[in-house]
Amino acid sequence: MSLIAGVDIGNSTTEVCVGEAAADGTIHFLTSASRPTTGTKGTVANTHAIKAALNRAMSSIGRTISDISLIRLNEAAPVIGDTAMETLTETIITDSSMIGHNPSTPAGAGQAVGEILLIDNLSRGIPGTPYIVAADDSYSYEEVAAILNQSADTLDIAGVILKADEAVLVENRLRKKIPIIDEVARIDKLPDGVLAAIEVALPGQTVRMLSNPYGIATLLHLNAEETRTVTPIAKSLIGKRSAVVLKTPGGNVRENVLPAGEIYLNAENSASINLDEGAAEIMKAVADAGKIHDISGQPDTNVGNMLTRIKRGMGELDHTPDADIRITDILAVDTLAPVLISGALAGETCLEKAVGIAAMVKTQHLPMREIADKLKMELGTDVRIAGVEAVMASLGALTTPGTKLPLAILDMGGGSTDAAVISEDGRVTMTHQAGAGELVSMLIETELGLGDRHIAEQIKKYPLAKVESLFHMRMENGQMTFVDESIDPRFYGRVILLAEDGYIRIEKELPMEKIVQVRRDAKRKVFVTNAFRALKSVAPGQDLKNISNVVLVGGSAEDFEIPEMLMEEFADYRIVCGRGNIRGTEGPRNAVATGLVLSYAGERQ
Repeated sequence: MSLIAGVDIGNSTTEVCVGEAAADGTIHFLTSASRPTTGTKGTVANTHAIKAALNRAMSSIGRTISDISLIRLNEAAPVIGDTAMETLTETIITDSSMIGHNPSTPAGAGQAVGEILLIDNLSRGIPGTPYIVAADDSYSYEEVAAILNQSADTLDIAGVILKADEAVLVENRLRKKIPIIDEVARIDKLPDGVLAAIEVALPGQTVRMLSNPYGIATLLHLNAEETRTVTPIAKSLIGKRSAVVLKTPGGNVRENVLPAGEIYLNAENSASINLDEGAAEIMKAVADAGKIHDISGQPDTNVGNMLTRIKRGMGELDHTPDADIRITDILAVDTLAPVLISGALAGETCLEKAVGIAAMVKTQHLPMREIADKLKMELGTDVRIAGVEAVMASLGALTTPGTKLPLAILDMGGGSTDAAVISEDGRVTMTHQAGAGELVSMLIETELGLGDRHIAEQIKKYPLAKVESLFHMRMENGQMTFVDESIDPRFYGRVILLAEDGYIRIEKELPMEKIVQVRRDAKRKVFVTNAFRALKSVAPGQDLKNISNVVLVGGSAEDFEIPEMLMEEFADYRIVCGRGNIRGTEGPRNAVATGLVLSYAGERQ
């Protein structure tokens, strides 16, 4: 009897399976475990996670790593994802700016136009000239209200901008009701004497004039050329409760446009395609190219810089002199990305069309041999590189109850989507394609403007709810859920994630419906697109109708909505599709690690 360990190094998770091999070639599975992958997949840094996972697995059966006779590793190909902007216009406003953040407490309603006048300079005001008064936090709300009431008889005060969170408190004390915006952190940057338009929407509504370039032109008397330059500003104010736009002195707005660029496919049918044509046309060009040897981008463009950066990152992992670093597959998806408008006073961004790209990066020398040698030295155990992920996943998937040959599998991980078809006589056809869970997280982070990959991962994994009282919440499907014990007041009125170990509050002020839409769209763009192109490439005759059963495995198959999405999409092809249950106990995880142990028995025979 000897103990055999299969180790699957994934982009996000490293999984192990330990089995006991009998003299007659049969395998008795003993235990399994997983740990987060350390370092980039396919690099020596992975050894830390491998050892941690092996320790956890062996300790669960009262054994140690030294009892293992053989460790079998999968061939791990790194997959690196990044985004490329289709258009990127940087609007630089030098002497003035615009404010369009979304404070939770503006006061008043309506639009007003006037010159910016600092509250310290009210004595310089000219009767009959409309003013927008700006006050920093050196004045209390009582002082601001008193000064405004005192000046209201002699000056035309059309609106107010405050640094402190006190708009409602000031408005309650004014004799004349005017729109007031607060929470403007960099109020000291407001230029005195510049014409400004202010708008505060009614509760439940958003600004209308200042989110429309022609509305801004109407209020600030702009010509056609000036209207064109304020378009990014107007776009950034869509959906805001309040906004201010300042009329920039002539000559202070300039644009710096970096071209989107072309993608060059070095393949059987070499081709080039411009990023501006969008994800659908890019993926059509990839499909028509045949076997791809390498993908590169036009120099000094968005996509060229991105692909160069990806290759450079891989070059840091492969230090061999003859390193042949190639991008062999990409998945492109359309998205929207918030672009920061330079010169803004409150971090304003405007949404620009972008293309998200996951790239499959390969080198002539994958560092797997180094990983095996290091493990062998540190553990004193025989270590071998034993199989390709898609083949091993297929073997593992066959341990799912209710499966038989022929069988197709989709292995959906963090960085790549693998597909394989095993024929009745045991022949395996496989493909390894870029794009999976990490690209979904990147799209969620980008489209929602989170600036936090961890919370994007959480949004991807868990359903949402809105806490509407301390004893009930509205789920994302509209269902009302009541609780026996009071909900923590910190969650009141907030959108939360329903994690296994408690609630997670979404700190960014975003409507629950928008988060749900972005999450579901990102999953469809990545997983549905990749599932179809992967299965089509391995299906007999490249026709999905020749596939009858698909088993979903990998970490992303555990997702609470991806399998259902795929089931709906495959229904038109009469394909039976569902989550795998590896060895009848593991769910969709551990397929590759299990396959590595099973393949040992096959090699012995």
